[in-house]
This record gives sequence, structure tokens and C-alpha cells, in this order.
Amino acid sequence: MIGPSSDAAELIAHLETARSEENVAGMARFGIVTSRALGISNPDIRAVARLSKKDHPRAMQLWRSDIREARLLALYTAEPKRLTTEEARNWANDFNSWEIVDCAADLFVEARLDELIWEFAADEREFVRRTAFAMIAGGAVHRKKAPDATILAWLPLIESYAGDPRNFVRKAVNWALRNIGKRNLACHAPALALARILAESPDKTTRWIGKDAVRELAGEKLLARLR
Repeated sequence: MIGPSSDAAELIAHLETARSEENVAGMARFGIVTSRALGISNPDIRAVARLSKKDHPRAMQLWRSDIREARLLALYTAEPKRLTTEEARNWANDFNSWEIVDCAADLFVEARLDELIWEFAADEREFVRRTAFAMIAGGAVHRKKAPDATILAWLPLIESYAGDPRNFVRKAVNWALRNIGKRNLACHAPALALARILAESPDKTTRWIGKDAVRELAGEKLLARLR
């Protein structure tokens, strides 16, 4: 039986027993990198995380396994208060899937590693840059007590990188812009203004990001909720 005292090897052995080749094939259709996957669903991995509890050193060992499910378990069981910027950078060097990136971004936001947003945005690697904008998207939602000025300070990054045509970057930039705009009325106006500027861009990717964001941010349903 797995639990808080289980080590990395025991947890990986437990995960191996739930391997599903059928699920691996299904994950590939959603753009999940499956070369080192066991085919276990996220809810099932989270269930293992609840049983095994947080353990930062063990999370580091799980990450080094290079197995998709073990890496997700590492992200779910790492201790945000103990996570360092250097550890986050080392993990980012291994990012090769939007799914891992988005789970890591939630952890990085919880760990208050905001300085990495600017660093990761400037990084040319697709999944590292996506991490920056996934962090912005998450921060806009989960940092409820953060000053609006902190959230709005990320808008120039969105404007700067809105022209990156790579699929996993452009979708994250769009996601970040929409989440800032949905935060509250104070953030809505600047985000919508930027979305409208981007929507008029001659660049195809920038224009798509702007138009898609305008479509949501200018909607009456959202405005009614924010008011």
C-alpha cells in the first residue's frame, strides 16, 4: 500500500501496475507526448498524490525518472515553499509537453516564482515560453490578493510575444490575455484595449490572439459578471 512513507521507486512501481496502452494511444491524439507515458489519467495520478502526500526531495527523484506520470506526480507532491528558482529552471529544461508545462505553471505560481515569467518569456524554446504565459494565466486567476498593478504589469509581455506563431505559445498568450481581462473590472479595460490593438495587427498570429480575446472580453455575459 502506498502512503506518505513510500519512496520514489515504490510510487513508480505502483504507477507501472496501472499502465494502459489504450490510454497512451488516446493521449497522443490530444497532443500529449507519450514516448515515456504509462497511460494513467490525471485524476488517478492526483489520487496517488493525495495518498503519498507532499515530499519535496522525493518529488525531485520522481522528476528524474523521465516518466510522464512520475513527473506529474512530482509536480503534485513538490512543496511550493521549498521550490527554488534553480529547481524550476532545471525542470523547464526538460519540458516537452503542454500538459506538463501547464501543471508546472500552477506549481510555479503557488511557489511565487514570478521572476521566472520574464525569463521564460524571453526564452526561445516553445515550451519554456509557454510556461511564462501559463503562469500569467494562472496568476491572474489564483493570485486573488495580488495588487491589480502586478497583474497588469504582464500585459507588455503579451504584446511583445503575441506574434509567436507556434501553436503552444500563441494559445498560451491568448489564454493569459483573456484571464487578465476576466479578473475584475480594473483589469478588464486594459486587457480589452490591448486585445483590440492586437486584433488590428497585420500579423496573422497577433490578429488571431486579439480577435479571439475581444470576442470573449467584450461579451455581455462576462461584463455582467464583472459588474
